[in-house]
Amino acid sequence: QVQFVESGGGLVQPGGSLRLSCEASGIIFRRYDMGWYRQAPGRLRELVASITSANETNYARSAKGRFTISRDNAKNSVHLQLNSLQPEDTAVYYCNTRNKWGPTGSWGQGTQVTVSS
Repeated sequence: QVQFVESGGGLVQPGGSLRLSCEASGIIFRRYDMGWYRQAPGRLRELVASITSANETNYARSAKGRFTISRDNAKNSVHLQLNSLQPEDTAVYYCNTRNKWGPTGSWGQGTQVTVSS
């Protein structure tokens, strides 16, 4: 059974930083492309950043220059460093396996990121 457990969210002031983590189980993690997604209230879930099994990264326009995705295959984990956070980054953040058509696994519970002064 594939499972994703996200952590690291919280309340932060504008301009602050957070580091999100996602631990995967039930898959041969190193073989999978991974993505971080987010869903804000009243909005569709969107892809924020992705990393392939070969460590190639890609970012949504809103994330470029501020967010950094990385992975640790030894720990079956993928991380998302969030810098220069703004109120519009407020959302629940999720990780998932993905292919070129989109997410491919079941969703975890996510981790809430709230940016507010």
